[in-house]
Amino acid sequence: MNIDEFEASVLAQGYSPTLCIERPVGYSLGEHQHSFDACALITTGEITLVVDGVSRTYAAGEIFRLPARTVHLESAGPAGVSFLSARREISAP
Repeated sequence: MNIDEFEASVLAQGYSPTLCIERPVGYSLGEHQHSFDACALITTGEITLVVDGVSRTYAAGEIFRLPARTVHLESAGPAGVSFLSARREISAP
């Protein structure tokens, strides 16, 4: 999926317009969660997400989705990571 297709897809699914996020080599964020659904297209480098003890690395061209309130850890790959990120706000439970 190219960038234009990704942006059109997330907008059609009710996500916000995308933002470009860059994380440097060595970036790591401990256990946390978001109040929104997240969807991202990796544009360069890699990011590793750990959810429920399961680690998955996403490389350029891959998409990850995280439902709101999913507890996770994240870290950039050996060359850092850049990705297009979109958010979809959800109602409080």
